[in-house]
Amino acid sequence: MRLRNYFILVLIVSLCSCVSVKKHNEQQKVCISPEKLKEDVDFAYSKLKETHPNLYWYITKETLDFKFDSLKQTLQEPLTPLQFYFKLQPVIAEIREGHLSLRIPSKRISKKEIKTLEGKKGMFSRFEYYVKDNRLFIIKNKDSIQNIKPGTEILSIDKVLVSEYIKRYKKLISSDGFNTTFQPYFLKDVFFNYYVAEKGYEDRATLETVYHGEKRTYELTRESKSDEDLRKDKENKKRTQEKKVNDYVAFSNSYNRNFKFLDQDSSIAYIQVKSFSGVFSSKFYKETFRKIKKADAKYLIIDIRNNYGGSLEEINNLYSYLSSEPYTLIKPSQVISKSSPLKTNYFRKSGFLQYAFKTLMYPAFFFGQTFSTYEKDGKFYYKTKADKVSKPKNDVFKGKVFVLINGSSFSASSILTSKLKNDKKAVLVGEETGGANDGTVAGFYSYQTLPHSKIDLPIGVLLVQPNITFTDTQKGVVPDVKVSETMEDILEKKDPQLDWIMTEIDKEKHP
Repeated sequence: MRLRNYFILVLIVSLCSCVSVKKHNEQQKVCISPEKLKEDVDFAYSKLKETHPNLYWYITKETLDFKFDSLKQTLQEPLTPLQFYFKLQPVIAEIREGHLSLRIPSKRISKKEIKTLEGKKGMFSRFEYYVKDNRLFIIKNKDSIQNIKPGTEILSIDKVLVSEYIKRYKKLISSDGFNTTFQPYFLKDVFFNYYVAEKGYEDRATLETVYHGEKRTYELTRESKSDEDLRKDKENKKRTQEKKVNDYVAFSNSYNRNFKFLDQDSSIAYIQVKSFSGVFSSKFYKETFRKIKKADAKYLIIDIRNNYGGSLEEINNLYSYLSSEPYTLIKPSQVISKSSPLKTNYFRKSGFLQYAFKTLMYPAFFFGQTFSTYEKDGKFYYKTKADKVSKPKNDVFKGKVFVLINGSSFSASSILTSKLKNDKKAVLVGEETGGANDGTVAGFYSYQTLPHSKIDLPIGVLLVQPNITFTDTQKGVVPDVKVSETMEDILEKKDPQLDWIMTEIDKEKHP
């Protein structure tokens, strides 16, 4: 009887899921009246003012009021949710908070469609890209598809100019403050997310390209995976101890964390972290710094280029291996009100069983969030471990530290490098970070849904700032040594930023 009830429950959940996908996709086709769109604009702005702890950091209230009012004046005809998104998101981007962005409305796919796609190779995801100005280049062809050469520029997709897409998508992206490096890095990573949201999952596309002055047209298709491909997929999903500790990512067939020595005598240690995911990070750093100490390495290079951030707990732990004295990573995190931590949509995206479990656990959540918030000098703050004094680890590194950064070093990456620079714990090499020097608004989110367009608006609840003397530049963390990387460097597999560090170390070792 119990087994029968279980299968009935699974069937009901499955049917509800199918209905939900169908209803969502029908909603995306409906045009919404100008009056209702204006109500959505007012709703979005009211929720921002109610929840965001530092809304007017980079824009004055008068200017933002004007931009929202001006937007409403342009809403004179019915629009679909996607059309409305392309009008509202550029105004949200003017707030200049990199974490603050509407979720682009797009067609959802059913479980059956997902299963079909899992049996096929991607079309655009099998390349790596580079954006410069309004141009899009292929810099890596992972599977040698049609022998398209790295360095090839994509001029158009299905006869629509790529430059037109880029101009439109640029308006949707903002970094923290008046940063100058973030946008091209982020745009190369999300370009086809926007494209697929607009076009859907198509099975073919026509690319017009140019390589060394020669124009060529390619027909891309979504090929079926071979038995060998499917076997590799299955193998990659197995979680070995190495994959856990180094945080393996099956999609890119790479690790988030890597460690090695760059010379024969093990005097130069190198740690690369592509994402502060938090997964098994404590064990990784414990094992890594034990090896570094045992080798008596004199130099440490930490590479957080192309690291969009992540766990505050992980960067606090990493810092404990870089500071020989007690430290406090961040200042107390400000919230707009005592009730802010309770506005995080606790039941969001919960299935039937999850909802039932969360209902039972809600009292613990409520009291935990309530007692984590306190008032001081008329302001409200949220307690975190990172705003308490932390002690150095036993295997703390006492040699010279270099940190590699670029425009896609964002969020937690910027918090870490800002603190390292302020405390003079490292030499920063590369480009200005994409995240702000003086902090950001993130932590956790209050997920709002606009009432008529049903577009999601996640709003950061915590003002997270490194425990430093603020620069008030409204820009990213500026490197001590600026070294840029060009597309030609990437194509020729050169690394001028790492090369600068290695040259500098060689000078110190052999004066």
